[in-house]
Amino acid sequence: MRRTAFFVFALAITFCLGFAVKTVTIPEEKNDEHLKRVTGIGGVFFKCKNPKKMREWYRAHLGLQTNEYGAVFEWRQGADTAKKGFTQWAPFADESSYFDGEFMINYRVKNLDLLVEALRREGVAIVDDVQTYDYGKFVHILDVEGNKIELWEPNDVAFEELGNRMGAKTTK
Repeated sequence: MRRTAFFVFALAITFCLGFAVKTVTIPEEKNDEHLKRVTGIGGVFFKCKNPKKMREWYRAHLGLQTNEYGAVFEWRQGADTAKKGFTQWAPFADESSYFDGEFMINYRVKNLDLLVEALRREGVAIVDDVQTYDYGKFVHILDVEGNKIELWEPNDVAFEELGNRMGAKTTK
């Protein structure tokens, strides 16, 4: 009985040490199985006849704090409620070439560069190169039906600072 208990204990210790070594030696993002992909909605973009009139209507009737780019929704991140997160809402002119269809969704992601590598290996169409700004990194991909999707690795602190410099208010 003691021998069996010792064997089970030794096996458990070996498993735990192996898991610890794997965790230390293989960064989480490098392992596709554990790669965080979409973490939330970063933005909703849609086309309309008159974006200015649309922003004014949403401000007057639904209370959105709009600016020349649309509106920004402010929220608290689930993993750390001390941190803010943001979602952009933006009407575009019908003739805009920023996206082809009637709408485009922007998804928040954790590590854009590693995700793009994984998506390339999976055969996903990457439309452009990763673009880097103070407030985050962006890239566009196509889904299975050819809809353009924007991926955003946000820098929420810089995004909030940019909004403050513009005098923009968020919708909470």
